[in-house]
Amino acid sequence: MERKKIDFLIDTVLGIFIGITLIAILYNNDLLLKKDSKALNSILQLSKNDKVVTTLYGFDVKNYIFNTNKIKENQIFSTLLYWEGIPYEKIEELITKSKGIFDVQTLQKNSSYTLIKKDTCGELLSMVFEPDMFSYIVFNFSDSLYVKRVFRDVETRLEFAQGEVKNTLWNSMTEIGIDISLIDKMEDALASEVDFYHAQEGDKFKLLYERKYINNRPVSIGNLLGAVYLNDEENTAIYFDKDKHKGYFNRKGQPTNKTFLKAPVRFSRITSGFSKNRFHPILHRNKAHNGTDYGAPTGTPIMAVGAGMITERGYGRGNGNYITIKHDNKYTTTYLHMSRFGKSIHRGSRVSQGQIIGYVGSTGLATGPHVCFRMKKNGIPVNHLREKFSSPDPLPKIIRNEFFTVRDSILKLMDEYESSTLSGQEMVNFKPGKA
Repeated sequence: MERKKIDFLIDTVLGIFIGITLIAILYNNDLLLKKDSKALNSILQLSKNDKVVTTLYGFDVKNYIFNTNKIKENQIFSTLLYWEGIPYEKIEELITKSKGIFDVQTLQKNSSYTLIKKDTCGELLSMVFEPDMFSYIVFNFSDSLYVKRVFRDVETRLEFAQGEVKNTLWNSMTEIGIDISLIDKMEDALASEVDFYHAQEGDKFKLLYERKYINNRPVSIGNLLGAVYLNDEENTAIYFDKDKHKGYFNRKGQPTNKTFLKAPVRFSRITSGFSKNRFHPILHRNKAHNGTDYGAPTGTPIMAVGAGMITERGYGRGNGNYITIKHDNKYTTTYLHMSRFGKSIHRGSRVSQGQIIGYVGSTGLATGPHVCFRMKKNGIPVNHLREKFSSPDPLPKIIRNEFFTVRDSILKLMDEYESSTLSGQEMVNFKPGKA
């Protein structure tokens, strides 16, 4: 009798323990499902043509579990798979198959990966990494072992933006939602034509450009097809790509880029101009200022205004970190007060126009972060803003008519958009269709 009572108590305790364990498992599974649902819900916000995306990485979202995690410190590819029950021989085979497709040794802390299963307790079917927004890498385990990169479908749309300078050009463009990369492209297109550092209130700009979309979401800016900047005159840049002739050209088919850029930094401000007799703010006496100071935040990239070879790279008590470039038998340029030099920039290095050679700083005798830019012509200091530089040769006659056709099409589109009733932010989001 005593034995039966003892067995009954043991069975009761064991039953209670099993019941609690099952409740805990079900509760945790519910949490996992909620966690996965939350992650999946954010993914399902992606839509195309107002239809909810029903597949992810090629799997039906209704029939599979997607668990997205982040790489932890010192976590490596093999351990990720080992804890998912993948044997080492398969892991080694996947690493071999991934060569040339995805380097599993470059996993970085906090980068994401997604595990795909049939259900929360099921075996791992696929692991997915997204090295960039345009593609993803699939490691497959279900039927056969393979690794592949899948490129997402990218849609290119034409968009238009226009505006007027109210305070500064930079603020006027960013206030209506223009992407920073598009501002850079506009300056590249017109850098030799327009002095953006003297932008005036009332100046106007118009831009026709491409924007890339994936699943109806904007991901990047494509080519700037046409740019018009109106100040005292109309400055136009049209993108044209034919054989070896690629770049921006004005209405006549002449390249908009000249031998030298207008300035070595983007959208800064001139804090002190070229002068034969300027009061020095540190030395407190009048002396010649044989250059132009461009004020910009520390770390702002400094570009070579023209192609050439670096003849000097060093440090001077007054000049701080500086670089001198010899461009041809006539012109040299010097860049002073850098915080640091650009990568692989040494004496004897050849540089191209627009290449980053250093970064804005305040080394040497400087009251604040800026670059003092100097130009010499035949060894004599000159004001580069007053120099007349030559332009490259225009497009050859054999393809000039083809350029004119492209030019007229782009300008006609810009006129049509400009005459529409849209303006400001609405104009930036105007999407007429594929380019």
